[in-house]
Amino acid sequence: MSDKLCILITGFGPFPGAPCNPTQPLVARLLRLRRPVFSDVELIGHIFPVTYRAVDRQLPQLLARHRPQALLMFGLAARTPYVRVETRARNAVTMLWPDADHTRVRKGSIAPEIGAMGFGPHTARLLRAAVGTGIDARASRDAGSYLCNYLSWRAIEAANTNDDLRLAAFVHIPTLARGEAPRRKGTGHRITLEELVDAGEAMLLEMVRLTRQKVRER
Repeated sequence: MSDKLCILITGFGPFPGAPCNPTQPLVARLLRLRRPVFSDVELIGHIFPVTYRAVDRQLPQLLARHRPQALLMFGLAARTPYVRVETRARNAVTMLWPDADHTRVRKGSIAPEIGAMGFGPHTARLLRAAVGTGIDARASRDAGSYLCNYLSWRAIEAANTNDDLRLAAFVHIPTLARGEAPRRKGTGHRITLEELVDAGEAMLLEMVRLTRQKVRER
């Protein structure tokens, strides 16, 4: 195994109602970051198709192939105008909306007898890092009941059982501004991709610091 830290950064592809998912360009930009602090960090990117089958198949494959110590996931919350750092995953899955493969689940829960699972106290550190860039970012206790929540649940399961994975986090981003001037704090302007990249970089840097700490503790 390499001495480098490995951080897996993920987004989602298009889905019904969102033909252009802004997590894709965000992940691509974060993977291109070049900073001295990343000299001993391998950044791996992946875009999940918006299907339950893809999450169940591809997440274990990614963890086995790359053996990341941290997982930073992004998803789209089109109706929320700010960044949401999720603190937990709910044991809930919608039976109303099909995924991108037109698959509907047949029950409203992911697992038996569990209400919710938390990501951990590190989410507060990620939130502070994002807010420090000037972006409107807030903690969230509700990741929905669609694929973002489903991936969050599976990621927390993996972090609790996988020998390599130390930390996982999920961040919802809003629909991006198009052709607007940069958003000014306190205005109603939509968040731009550049602002999201700045916030994403701050959260990634914090994730690297926290992961190094976890590795040293072990």
